[in-house]
Amino acid sequence: MADGGFGFGADVAKATDHIWPKVRDHVTPLEWAQKAPLIAEINRLKVQRDAVILAHNYMTPDIFHGVGDYVGDSLGLAKEAARSDAKVIVQAGVHFMAETSKILSPDKTVLIPDPLAGCSLAASITGADVRLIKARYPGLPVVTYVNTTADVKAETDICCTSANAVQVVEWAAREWGVDRVILIPDEYLARNVAAQTDIGIIAWAGRCEVHERFTAQDVAEMRAAYPGAQILAHPECPESVLEAADFAGSTAAMNDYVVANRPKQVVLITECSMAANVAAEAPETKFIGPCNLCPHMKRITLENIRDALLHMRFEVTVDDAVAERARRAVQRMVDLPPPAVPARYDLVRARGHHPAVELI
Repeated sequence: MADGGFGFGADVAKATDHIWPKVRDHVTPLEWAQKAPLIAEINRLKVQRDAVILAHNYMTPDIFHGVGDYVGDSLGLAKEAARSDAKVIVQAGVHFMAETSKILSPDKTVLIPDPLAGCSLAASITGADVRLIKARYPGLPVVTYVNTTADVKAETDICCTSANAVQVVEWAAREWGVDRVILIPDEYLARNVAAQTDIGIIAWAGRCEVHERFTAQDVAEMRAAYPGAQILAHPECPESVLEAADFAGSTAAMNDYVVANRPKQVVLITECSMAANVAAEAPETKFIGPCNLCPHMKRITLENIRDALLHMRFEVTVDDAVAERARRAVQRMVDLPPPAVPARYDLVRARGHHPAVELI
């Protein structure tokens, strides 16, 4: 990029020109002249503050490729941060992710650029709710999605992600010697897991406001408009969406599928920025909508990341007693042998396997 735009001089160009090819399809040159100086400033501040930035897959490309030190899903980011020697963690994601980072890195300062960056799914259940569930179903293990608050994790036996939910549910059933498991709070993830296992699932009516809006009709319309496109869906979507898709899996599994298979056209049924960020790894693939924006993720910007580092705000803390109990649930999951590859949801099995799910 040539010099031009306020603050976009030779030093900024030198510091950011390697990033431009990764974002040029999603950021105009005019926008880049404003974003590049912020990226350069943030990367300088990281060194000054001894900080790392965790950039979730749903961050915009300028954040994901421009300032993210670790990129990926929420748990993967927290685990990477725990291994880092940095003193400060900036969570480019939502609040429950920052809490998870603090749980796994209690001695580090964890900052979130916007404290109002929440999550509809995490807000759907509380620790008090989990205590009532356990009283109603005594003796059954509670498996909790990582997309939850620290007080919910503290009431949990083991956590899971969308990549290992089936594995964790089956492990919990074996360890507790039961044939039913409580899987909360995402109703659709629970239903999609139930289609992959013979373990009975008790679910909660929590939903992700991004993924619950997708429908099988959306998939049918995309097939009609783009008959050669492969359609990939996230397991937080309704079962009917997964049944209509070509592939279903976690964000990591979708990313790996595109990179490995290099489809000519692909539709990612998930948050919009996921496609933009995967596109940098598969430039020959054409990414087609639909997608939905997460309004909470989009509260995180280059400007408030810069301000978080500049002013060391807003710090995320977790009560020590809550953190200790929550850490046990997360650590149990971390200690399980990871799947050889990010888990995909077997759509053939799902189409012939529709077990009853008890919704609390």
